[in-house]
Formats: sequence, C-alpha cells, structure tokens
Amino acid sequence: MSTAVARAPHATRVRGSRALVLGLGLVAAVLLLVLVVGLSVAVGAKPVPLGDVWSAWRHPDGSFVSTVVASRIPRTQLGLLVGAALAVAGVVIQGLTRNPLGDPGLLGVSAGASASLVVTAAVLGGAAGRSVWAAVPGALLAAVAVYLIGSGGRRATPVRLVLAGAAVSAVLVAVVEGITLANPEVFDTYRFWVVGSLAGRPPSTVDAVLPFVVVGLLVCLLLARPLNALALGDEAATSLGLRAGRTRLLGAAGATVLCAAAVAAVGPIAFVGLAVPHVVRGFTGSDHRWLLPYCLLLGPVLLLAADVLGRVLTRPGELPVGAVTAFVGAPFLIAAVRRGRVGL
Repeated sequence: MSTAVARAPHATRVRGSRALVLGLGLVAAVLLLVLVVGLSVAVGAKPVPLGDVWSAWRHPDGSFVSTVVASRIPRTQLGLLVGAALAVAGVVIQGLTRNPLGDPGLLGVSAGASASLVVTAAVLGGAAGRSVWAAVPGALLAAVAVYLIGSGGRRATPVRLVLAGAAVSAVLVAVVEGITLANPEVFDTYRFWVVGSLAGRPPSTVDAVLPFVVVGLLVCLLLARPLNALALGDEAATSLGLRAGRTRLLGAAGATVLCAAAVAAVGPIAFVGLAVPHVVRGFTGSDHRWLLPYCLLLGPVLLLAADVLGRVLTRPGELPVGAVTAFVGAPFLIAAVRRGRVGL
C-alpha cells in the first residue's frame, strides 16, 4: 500500500514534466512556422530580405519590394491552410482506421474530389471545375460510398474501410482518366490542377477555401478525446461511454471537408497527411490532444518549406510543391520507421 502511495506523486511529476516538454515543443513549432512563413514571402525569383518583408507588409508604399511581398502573401496563406488541412485530415483518418499508413487518400476522398472536379469541368466548363464547391460533393460521396461498402450491413472495421477505399479510388481514377482522355479541354484544366502547386492560384482561392478549412479543423480538433478512446478498440470505447459510430462519422466528415478543400485549392499533394503525423507521433506519442495541435502547426511547415525549396532548386523557375513534398518528407518518415515509432 505504501509503495503504491509513493509511486503516485512520482507518476504525477512525470506527467507534469512531459506536459511541460510538449508545451515547450508547441512553442518551438509556432516559432518554426513563423520562420517558414517569413521565408515563403522572402524567397523567390526576386529574393527579399526578411527585414524588408516586415516593413513592406506593415507599411506598403507601392515600391517594387512592397509589390513582390503583396503578391506572395496569398500564396503563403494558401500554404498555411492546405498544409494544416492535409496534416490534420491525415492524423484523423489514421485514428479512425487505426492504420498507421492512413492518409487523406485512404478513404477515396482525394480521388472523389478529383473525379468531381473533372466531371464539373466537362459539364460546366474549365472555370467551374476549379471551384472548391465542385470538389466537395465528390469527396463526400466517395467517403459515404467507402463507409457503406466497408460496413456491408455490419459494423465498419478499419480493414473493411481500407479495402473499400482502395476499390472506390480505383474506380474513380478510371473515371477521371476516361473523361480527360476523351475531352482535350478538360484535360488542359486537369493538367493545370493535378500537378499540385501553390503557384498560379488567384488570391480569391484563399477566401474560397477558408470557411471549409476552419469548419473541418474545428470538428477534428474537438474529437481529440474520442479518438483516444477509439484507439482502445470499439468495445473498450463503448464501455467508456463513447459512441464509436458517431465519432467515426464526425471524424470522416471533418477529414473529408479538409481534404476536399485542399485538393480543390491546389490539386492533390501527397505525403503531407502521411508523413507529418508519423513524425509528430514519434515525439508526442499517441495522445490526440497533442497530436492534433502539433500537426496543425507542422503541416504548414512541411508544405511551405517544400514550396520554398522548389523555388530555390530551379531558380528562376520553380518545381511544383507536390513534386517536392516527397523529397522533403521522405527522410523524416524513413527515420521514424527505423526508430520503430510508427505505431498507433
């Protein structure tokens, strides 16, 4: 009895120390994000000193530097939104399916958004095919189809959801390829969009995706505790008073909205939703109360860093961010796998 009593204060001190470390880590993540945001605005075909970036942003005067900074701010804002959306969607999908290899494409969401955009472009024209509203219906329908097929009249399990997602994605990819090959105008729109890039997007894109990203993030962040319970298994979660079906529905809806907004805004960008949760989990563990805030901050860090790197490598041209994310994120993911810290 005395031994148990003696261990209690020690356990409390350990938890308090870990919370302090994780809290300081969040502060460091915020500072890192601020630095990457500054680099995103400063680096390009025409480099701008960081000090001039701050002055031009606070006091625009119509000078060349001020014009350059103003032109890069919407691109940076879009990177912040898309990076946060993909990383948070990835960690939620991994939590829902209890699959450490889960990403926003696992439940057919990315393929559904792509198919929806292509169909809209074929029916209404290329401009309509670039709207966020064109991607959301397909992403939602794909997620619903995956859930219905995965459940099959019974309770949906992680394995069934993964298999259903693979099947639905294959069908939707075939639809996209068939439409784009048969319609050259749609192919031109799809080619512009599918490379996955923050460049060339009008400033209005930020306003279009902002409501979707905000709503999706709020839904996902509120599911931190339910996702922790769900990680114990459906039976254990139910014994704790959790309604597993409702948690999966809300989580899938939030992740779907985030993924649809990101895909519609900049095209499909792989790896962010897979790599960031892996890397973060190696530091925070499996507690979604820490996982989600860290992914919210470090998702944009990875995406913006990849975008900056793409501008530097081929200056004065640039590589699409979708082509760079794999090179930026792969070493971190490989290191996490080698350390054996990829379990849920």
